[in-house]
Amino acid sequence: MLKPRIAIDGYNLALDQGTGVATYCRNLSSRLRALGAEVGVLYGQKSSGGPDELLREVALYDATPRPLPPRQQAYEDFRARLKLALRPIAKSVPLTDRVVRRGLEARLPEADRVWNVPSLFRAAVQRAAPGKKFSSVRLPDRQDVMHWTYPLPLKVEGARNIYTIHDLVPLRLPHTTLDNKRRYLGTCRRIAAEADHIVTVSEASRRDIVSLLGVPEERVSVTYQCVEVPPALAAKPEALVRAELQGAFGLQWGGYWLFFGAIEPKKNVGRIIEAYLASGSPWPLVICGKHGWQVRQELALLYEDDHRQYPEDVRFEGPQGMTRKLRDRVILLDYAPFRLLVSLIRGARSVLFPSLYEGFGLPALEAMLLGTPVMTSNTSSLPEVVGDAALTVDPYDTRAMAEAIQALDANDELRAELAWRGPRQAMLFDAAHYDARLAAMYAKLGITLGGGEA
Repeated sequence: MLKPRIAIDGYNLALDQGTGVATYCRNLSSRLRALGAEVGVLYGQKSSGGPDELLREVALYDATPRPLPPRQQAYEDFRARLKLALRPIAKSVPLTDRVVRRGLEARLPEADRVWNVPSLFRAAVQRAAPGKKFSSVRLPDRQDVMHWTYPLPLKVEGARNIYTIHDLVPLRLPHTTLDNKRRYLGTCRRIAAEADHIVTVSEASRRDIVSLLGVPEERVSVTYQCVEVPPALAAKPEALVRAELQGAFGLQWGGYWLFFGAIEPKKNVGRIIEAYLASGSPWPLVICGKHGWQVRQELALLYEDDHRQYPEDVRFEGPQGMTRKLRDRVILLDYAPFRLLVSLIRGARSVLFPSLYEGFGLPALEAMLLGTPVMTSNTSSLPEVVGDAALTVDPYDTRAMAEAIQALDANDELRAELAWRGPRQAMLFDAAHYDARLAAMYAKLGITLGGGEA
């Protein structure tokens, strides 16, 4: 019996800093292969489109090229759009041992085939317009399904095209994203009209897709996500984790609060800081995440309110461009490698994740899986994901958030109870349950994968 051939896109995998969608993509490829499918990944790297196979392989792992001068970039964009209009055939990228891939697993998930179309995703977004047909790409190998892990204005010819829409935050909370709302809505509406199927990651997102885009309920499947942490990190001896926390960050086990994720309006970091300060907790707050847009507004309470200093030198952006206060109470970490992030999560007194809106809320579930108490939101998908294993609050109510922090701080039994419930709730989103949901979704397309029922 021939294995089903399923392709996914590498749009988020190629980004400099991975996102929750990149994690989704890696888990999807891994579980599809575990279920017996042959998996291919379609990239849109800037280069690697030439005839030299070795160069194509090298370019796939190359660092992000330096930005081009504006006029040259405009010319390159024009060329890429023109080529995309001609329905290009993706070039195969060989997977050999000529390139040392160890340490680059985040960029290349488990895959049997890899293809590339230079500047594919950038050109597709630039060509997209409401009412305009999606750009088409041809693959050199027959594929049963093209599973787009993000709502991209693209389709693969000769395959059934399904799309994962994680959430509709740009439409539900337009002030929290920088998306071109007209283009985004046009893309989602065309997906709603033409996709062979739509996948999403929570019942909350499914309701939004049905109500905002008018998609019949039977055309949308909820698979949730798969939450996994490598056993070597999840079960690392506590003594070693304590030493890492002290040595790398100067932190004590159980002696700090933690937020991790992008610092942007949707993540509600400004209110987290306000609630933390109002709680009067003696433990520091650690904020670990890359700086998104409106970072100055989100971190405003960390700086002198009346005399914020913005240097004229544009090289100084974000927090380093302002005068800090509260240095000993709020600790900013731009980045922590995953192995240290896991230790940060495990050693936290609690993870604070009162996001305004989430399609799934992977950080909350990752913390619960590791046995760390969680305070999160009572909105969007988060209540269905965390169940009764986390403390939930109104993310717009800083007083309620402060009281939740006080309760977690003062009540050892509450923290212990949440630490016990968390891993049990997270098990509902393990690989076995995810496999069953994936298999059920693909069965609707006539694709048989291994696995049982959730």
